[in-house]
Amino acid sequence: MQTSVIGFPRIGTLRELKFASEKYFRGEISSQELLDTAKNLRKIHWTTQKNEGIDFIPSNDFSFYDTLLDTAAALGIVPRRYKELNLSGLDTYFAMARGYQGESGDVKALAMKKWFNTNYHYIVPEVEDDTVIKLSADKLLNEYKEAKELGITTKPVIAGPYTVLKLCRFTENKGIDDFLDDFIAAYKELIALCNDNNISWLQLDEPALVYDLSDADKALFNKIYDELLKERGNCNILLQTYFGDVRDIYEDIINKPFAGVGLDFNEGRKTFELVEKYGFSAGKLLFAGVVNGKNIWKNNYKKTLDLISSIKNACDNNINVVISTSCSLLHVPYTLKHEDKLADSYKIHFSFAEEKLTELAELGVLADKKQDKVKSENAYIDNQKVFEEERNCHNAEVKERLANIKEEDYVRLPLRSERQKLQKEKLGLPEFPTTTIGSFPQTKEIKAERAAYRKNEISEEEYTQYIKKQIADCVKWQEEIGLDVLVHGEYERNDMVEYFGEALEGYLFTQKAWVQSYGTRCVKPPVIWGDVYRKKPMTVDWSVYAQSLTNKPMKGMLTGPVTILNWSFPREDITIKESILQIALAIRDEVLDLEAAGIKVIQIDEAALREKLPLRKSDWYNEYLDFAIPAFRLTHSGVKNDTQIHTHMCYSEFTDIIPAIDDMDADVITFEASRSDLLILDSLRENNFETEVGPGVYDIHSPRVPSVDEIVNALNIMLTKISRDKLWVNPDCGLKTRGVKETDASLRNMVEAAKIIRNR
Repeated sequence: MQTSVIGFPRIGTLRELKFASEKYFRGEISSQELLDTAKNLRKIHWTTQKNEGIDFIPSNDFSFYDTLLDTAAALGIVPRRYKELNLSGLDTYFAMARGYQGESGDVKALAMKKWFNTNYHYIVPEVEDDTVIKLSADKLLNEYKEAKELGITTKPVIAGPYTVLKLCRFTENKGIDDFLDDFIAAYKELIALCNDNNISWLQLDEPALVYDLSDADKALFNKIYDELLKERGNCNILLQTYFGDVRDIYEDIINKPFAGVGLDFNEGRKTFELVEKYGFSAGKLLFAGVVNGKNIWKNNYKKTLDLISSIKNACDNNINVVISTSCSLLHVPYTLKHEDKLADSYKIHFSFAEEKLTELAELGVLADKKQDKVKSENAYIDNQKVFEEERNCHNAEVKERLANIKEEDYVRLPLRSERQKLQKEKLGLPEFPTTTIGSFPQTKEIKAERAAYRKNEISEEEYTQYIKKQIADCVKWQEEIGLDVLVHGEYERNDMVEYFGEALEGYLFTQKAWVQSYGTRCVKPPVIWGDVYRKKPMTVDWSVYAQSLTNKPMKGMLTGPVTILNWSFPREDITIKESILQIALAIRDEVLDLEAAGIKVIQIDEAALREKLPLRKSDWYNEYLDFAIPAFRLTHSGVKNDTQIHTHMCYSEFTDIIPAIDDMDADVITFEASRSDLLILDSLRENNFETEVGPGVYDIHSPRVPSVDEIVNALNIMLTKISRDKLWVNPDCGLKTRGVKETDASLRNMVEAAKIIRNR
């Protein structure tokens, strides 16, 4: 049975692309050196897949920043402000992704949002009225030819027209209908070019089809593909979906002359039901997404082979099945090979991108054998041994504590409106209080000191004193800038989730299991191995020390249970609800200890609240929000009236769940807003949002420094939608990835802007 990969990680086994790109940004290497690094990485990625025997290997899934941005650039969707910089093509691309501030001008980056239900961020294409949709397929064709020269035939991949149109932001008067014919013409031209270059398969990614589709959405899909498939020629079109099922459009899809259709049997709750009920065209290939592309647990061959057999039986064995990943493998780490500190007893349970290639290959062989022969195959026997052994991952005390949670444990009294009055009196803050989200720049020196401590090159006492000095300098720095509510800088933390995972029981950690979050930003999610609980305080000493250095309020900084779960690789043997509640109880213990130690402002970040939100609205509450929101309330419901609870959210579309966010019952919430042009403000006003709010006044994922006037203008807009007694002033997100100089300049401008608004 043939095998397919939807997409492969592009960062390299040891983040080679990240480091090369950052050197280019700093001017340390030329553009040609960066391009050479990229070419070498592509060679390695393709060769790795070929050596594992993968039949359908993707190309054009490589990107310097984001594949949707690549698609926009290929279609000529480049806003005029970036063209007017008159930069090279590569630098124009990076200006759209990161912003630009230099001799050629000063522009913000395009908006950035979460990619469906993942922690990956995509760049939102921006279409202006005078945008001319014109195809430039050089990247796609060149990478196909690159692979061909290596003796590897690939299937080029590009975001499909329906998904691109639905994710584009139309910034002026025109909309989808005005550009639809031009989009169709561009993709027709792409298919013609594939035919001219003897490209046998073209993969069009259409994940937007797994959302709830209206009649208008279905009409749009049908219009696009009825036109495109008329002129497909000898190029086989693979319609690839993932992150869910396509229940609203399935019948239309299977009745169109696609050569192949990719369906997600992992997250697609109704995918098998659809195949069973409506069948599948015998003349097509069914690319069955049965190897999980989002989690790192080993595939259970018995369950997968049974599923493949059921799929074929549902269609009377009249279809050809290709075994595929459920989505791109960019959402998992590259390889287990570098994890030499992780015991084999743990590693045998895991499968990263390279290991998933082996799983695909072995499943392809096993699926071709008769059922009575499969059980005698070594690959099958070894796989089943993993699932038969006891993992020893349960804790009776954790189970008992969960069972004893009462309804009143989810409720904080008195009402928020009463608490906010008490907090204003207690904290004595000015109007439009200024603060930051938590982290301050982590320099090379800080990272080196942490690395030295982990390698036992310096003692715990030496490390502690070093971190204390960083905190003291940070507090002094913030007081000099003039911020109202301070943070300790989080210098002791490697990551906002990994740090807490290391302090909690039930977690495992990797050395090199990096996953791309956006651009050059990579994260190393910890693994939830067993029941999670807190043995001792995690942050109290650092927060108390920082508070001792100032008379201003010092925020205790925590990560919330939903984000800790969503930014970890979760267990698959218990429900997400149970995992989140376990973590919530651990964070609750920390919140109460911080309060008892005199910390009066506590921030519990829930940056990833939306990530596990079902993509279909009908599933939002009964399958997620009904336990995710109460879990957050559980973390803080036991604090006193005058303790102020903050939370933070970023880079997701929150406008449609504003009532649920208000129901978290925090006292203050900070949002990412500047990169999305403050679009959230209208939703806050429409929903009579009660929580005090700090929409980010500048984008920290860009190196540019916002001017005072720019921030004043943003605050002026905010004040038309938010009452003055509820508005806070802060950046979009934490500052750990930014440089010291730009951070200092940006925060000083932010504080000055707040003063101007107050004086007015």
